[in-house]
Amino acid sequence: MGVLSGYRVLDFGRYVAGPYCATLLADFGAEVIRIEKLAGSEDRYTMPVEPDGVGALFLQMNRNKKGMTLNPMKPEGREVVKRLVATADVVVANIPSAGLKAMGLDYASLQEVKRDIILTTVSTFGSGGPYSERVGFDGLGQVMNGGAHLSGPEGVPTRSPMTMVDYGTAMMSAFGTVTALLHKERTGEGQIVEGALLNTALTFSSAYLVEQQLTQKNRVSTHNRAQIAGPADIIRTRDGWIMVQVIGQPLFERWAHMVGRPELIEDPRFASDNDRGDNGDALTSIASEHAAGLTTLETLDLYAQASVPAGPVYTPQEAIDDPHVKHMGFLEDVQYGSLPPAPLARAPISLSETPSEIKTPAPALGQHTNEILLSLGYDDAEIEELRRARAV
Repeated sequence: MGVLSGYRVLDFGRYVAGPYCATLLADFGAEVIRIEKLAGSEDRYTMPVEPDGVGALFLQMNRNKKGMTLNPMKPEGREVVKRLVATADVVVANIPSAGLKAMGLDYASLQEVKRDIILTTVSTFGSGGPYSERVGFDGLGQVMNGGAHLSGPEGVPTRSPMTMVDYGTAMMSAFGTVTALLHKERTGEGQIVEGALLNTALTFSSAYLVEQQLTQKNRVSTHNRAQIAGPADIIRTRDGWIMVQVIGQPLFERWAHMVGRPELIEDPRFASDNDRGDNGDALTSIASEHAAGLTTLETLDLYAQASVPAGPVYTPQEAIDDPHVKHMGFLEDVQYGSLPPAPLARAPISLSETPSEIKTPAPALGQHTNEILLSLGYDDAEIEELRRARAV
């Protein structure tokens, strides 16, 4: 049994930030019920990988969960919500506040059913500000924290296709939820746990914000090249690309000897990380010249021998096939329906005594609806009535 076994979590989330928060709780043993629209929530069908349209995102976000369908906007559905909440410890919902209230999932409504309930919410902009009621996704956090301005070719703001802000918010929301559960154990009090994409994104860029406020440096994009150390850039080899990341004087000295340019150590342009960042173009040129006649494997071997950080630029398939990734077993093959096993990423944190575990694949649409309703006290005839009313 996982360390969170015995806790019940109702997951009304969508896409990443809410569902992945609940996934992490499930990975460590909580009973998580993913609640979807009757036709399936939108994120069930994102990046489809199987004939019925179930998507890659859903497989990753919803392993280890039970699945039920429910329409909380129907009177009968609202009654099901109340019965569910009465059995739960946590409700997770990345739904705008107006939607929470309409579904009976706002904190006041939840407390009427269960006084010590924990409500974990995730929004784009958080509560209390002029943007609080606006909706959004990961990309808005990436562009509103200054990150996209500092990425991509000069003058072309560029965001990452990876939903880092969503995942970061989900992880912090899971941390907040566990903290709230500890508080509940000690005091008997529930509370609201609030994550916000913009807050996560601003945290990611906070050093740049501090620097800007205090120095008015007004940084601009340098594409893949780092601005605070060097050489730190994506470098072309004879047959591919690698990322070189040299930070700190000892690494710079090892790198300079490795590329056969020890005189760089005394060059005033490269006296500190800050200087090397300001003069990074010159260092990128030297690193590129050194790698141009070598294969990626040859270049990486030289960097490894010199204990200087460098790694290959992979395609998604190459990331799956990497021997270290395979040996570590971090991507665990899990089968959904008739699909071949899919490589799901385990919880990205290891605990020696209470490890996470992927026990079950994501649920089929409504797979556990009857089972859950029966556990709430509904009988077969009542469940059929709920289905006729399109409440489940």
